[in-house]
Amino acid sequence: MIVCVLLDRFELTVAAGGRAGLLGEPAALAPEPGRELFVGEVSQAAETFGIHAGMRMGEALARCPRLTLVAPDPVGVAEAWESALARLESLGAAVESLRPGEACFDASGLQRLHSGRVVRMLGDGYLAARGSERLRSVLSAARVGQGPTRFCAMVAAHAARIRRPQRIAGAGELASRPVALLRRRSETSALVEPLERLGITSLGELANMPRAVVADRFGHPGLLAHDLACARDTPLRPRVAGELLRETLELPESGSGEQLGRALGLLIDRLLARRERRGRTLRAVVLSARLVEGGTWRERVVFREALADPQRMRLALGGRLALLPAPAETLLLTVERFGPPHPEVRALFDDGAVRREERLREAVRQARAVAGPDAALRVLEIDPHSRIPERRVVLTPYEPGTAGGRG
Repeated sequence: MIVCVLLDRFELTVAAGGRAGLLGEPAALAPEPGRELFVGEVSQAAETFGIHAGMRMGEALARCPRLTLVAPDPVGVAEAWESALARLESLGAAVESLRPGEACFDASGLQRLHSGRVVRMLGDGYLAARGSERLRSVLSAARVGQGPTRFCAMVAAHAARIRRPQRIAGAGELASRPVALLRRRSETSALVEPLERLGITSLGELANMPRAVVADRFGHPGLLAHDLACARDTPLRPRVAGELLRETLELPESGSGEQLGRALGLLIDRLLARRERRGRTLRAVVLSARLVEGGTWRERVVFREALADPQRMRLALGGRLALLPAPAETLLLTVERFGPPHPEVRALFDDGAVRREERLREAVRQARAVAGPDAALRVLEIDPHSRIPERRVVLTPYEPGTAGGRG
């Protein structure tokens, strides 16, 4: 049984802060500075004008001229969501988080541990029990759904009410649901408008279409959408629970220019000197700031190779400071993922082939840290003479140094 916990409009609610009245009016998250001009999450009042997340800002303002744009708060959202995920993991759940405000986990093994009360505990406000006063109102609005797959549980949570969990047992209960629910998955969100133009408005109509026709028109995203409509989904990929390592520096004046560079160097030195690092290298970090004019800024950086050299880290992170949209009053540096221990142990006689293999393995790890486990795949021939293209080859994980990796 898959359980989905949904905090609807989580990013917009956190960014609005104490201005709860904004959520009752047409409002949307403004685009982050330097990013494409697409609006983020929208309020329920904005949805009545046909505005949805991912719409171009010009089109959204044309549909509703009195639309209020709320400045995004990526740092506040990340901290609030990390608190919620840690609360879920304290249950013993292996959580997969697709986006802030939506988390799924397999509750089959937790039912006996918690006497079958996992869903009831979440519906009764488990997340908000130990949250801060600011987050309590956000976390108490959690909606809970359950089903045989991730998508079924998400649809059930979308239809559930607060403190009233819902369950979807299979494809029969998905049939009447709108096809617009495919926007909840990033891989299928772009298919909603073409499907609606073709007159396909429900998941049942999509499930009744021949699979070959869907594949011919929409490719791999169409096949995934067809599977979702038929109550089939990919396996969960839970995140690896890690330890939080962060350094913060308050800037005496509005930070900019050389002051930011010196502050970044100090943060790096403090982070590398922390005892909790235990000699490990750093593979991915998050550089963030609280701005003088209000709002926050956040940038994730994955190093080309795991580092513990402060000079190289300054070179890699220094250029990101130029992306700051306004002077900063606080600078933060957080470790997102650790690398192997340092220093690197090298052989007495350096073998060129071995070194190339090590660099290739490092490149694969870096690609997967950025784009996920499917970032490095290889093509494996299965039936090259088949008349069906899908049967000729398959994609399998690429592993350097193995017989399959060299194929």
